Amino acid sequence: AVKVLTTLRNHWKKTAFGVCLLSWGGHWLHGRHCDNLLRRAACQEAQAFGNELIPSSMPLKKATVFLNPAACKGKARNLFEKNAAPILHLSGLDVTVVKTDYEGQAKKLLELMENTDMIIIAGGDGTVQEVITGLLRRADEAVFSKIPIGFIPLGKTCMLGHTLYPESTNQVQHITNATLAILKGETVPLDVLQIKGEKEQPVFAVTGLRWGSYRDAGVKVSKYWYLGPLKTKAAHFFSTFKEWPQRHQAALMYLGPTERPPEEPEEKPSRPPLYVRLYRRLRLYWSSPPKEIPQEVTPEDWEELKLSTIELSIATRNRQLDLTRTEDFMDICIETDTVSKGQFVNRGSQKMRDPHTCPEGSQCIQASRCILQLPEGTEGSFGIDNEEYEAMPVEVKLLPRKLRFFCDPRMREQMLHAAVQ
Repeated sequence: AVKVLTTLRNHWKKTAFGVCLLSWGGHWLHGRHCDNLLRRAACQEAQAFGNELIPSSMPLKKATVFLNPAACKGKARNLFEKNAAPILHLSGLDVTVVKTDYEGQAKKLLELMENTDMIIIAGGDGTVQEVITGLLRRADEAVFSKIPIGFIPLGKTCMLGHTLYPESTNQVQHITNATLAILKGETVPLDVLQIKGEKEQPVFAVTGLRWGSYRDAGVKVSKYWYLGPLKTKAAHFFSTFKEWPQRHQAALMYLGPTERPPEEPEEKPSRPPLYVRLYRRLRLYWSSPPKEIPQEVTPEDWEELKLSTIELSIATRNRQLDLTRTEDFMDICIETDTVSKGQFVNRGSQKMRDPHTCPEGSQCIQASRCILQLPEGTEGSFGIDNEEYEAMPVEVKLLPRKLRFFCDPRMREQMLHAAVQ
């Protein structure tokens, strides 16, 4: 023992390195063991759904999965196959996995999609944006938009996951929770933004649109990877060297919030018997015709605003989902252009965590529809659900409660509880 201690003391550098290596290895093995336990527990829960008896005349439910293998720096396929795919197959669903090979392919594949009982999006925000755009561009979108949608967060940015599922620092747990939530069947209605240029086909978003300096700097953060945790501040700091102050000028026209109509029942009432229908028609025929009162069409009350801002964002209310609100609107945030360089760098870090946060001093507008006019020769890009599009004049229209997404039952309870309070 004395010889061992003497040897360790004489080779203290190697000893320290060995201890660090063993500690890291032990921690890694423990993490893998915990992940395997999470997967096993999730598969056992999914097996309970698969063991449920269904009538022989009822076909299996079809699930169409749109998987983006390039998400999460190319790790998405492995994450899906290890954590989500076993749960879906054990649940008794008839699963079809469609892998996308290039950007924009999901939009084209949605045009060819046949009837399915549910759509599952496995990827990040960009994959969600592509799938819902393809879905809502269909000629029969009124029918297909009623199909419930599941979201398995596999991408680098998954803003929608914060709304639908509880926060989790463990990636395996986050993925398995999301997959199990699809099987449990609880859904929430989400708003969608329809964003249309003058010539382009409309693009649809569930989070929102950003245009400005924070977005432009955020796109370049990955270029400074070699600075580690300082890369975000570096990207925003170096962007202040180009020009200062940074101003984006535009004209904005908008309509205020609209009153929310009562939610339609999911199950339509059964058709009345033939004799009841005949009686109603005869009564309507013999009754005296009502006097026609000409209805005046009220003109739309557009507000107009000239703006100069460091960043403009147009966002849905999906991040603070309120299932009981009586008005439908989107949030327009016009940030002041009088920002110091220090404030710009600090706020840039906050924007990376929550891109649609609206800082103090900003002008906030609630609108159901807006038109953004840009000066001729305007360069730059929009960020629409974290996907880059050329900046151009656009009309943004709110489609309230357009799509239903599966969510964790605990999150739905929290939303209803918060609304009651």
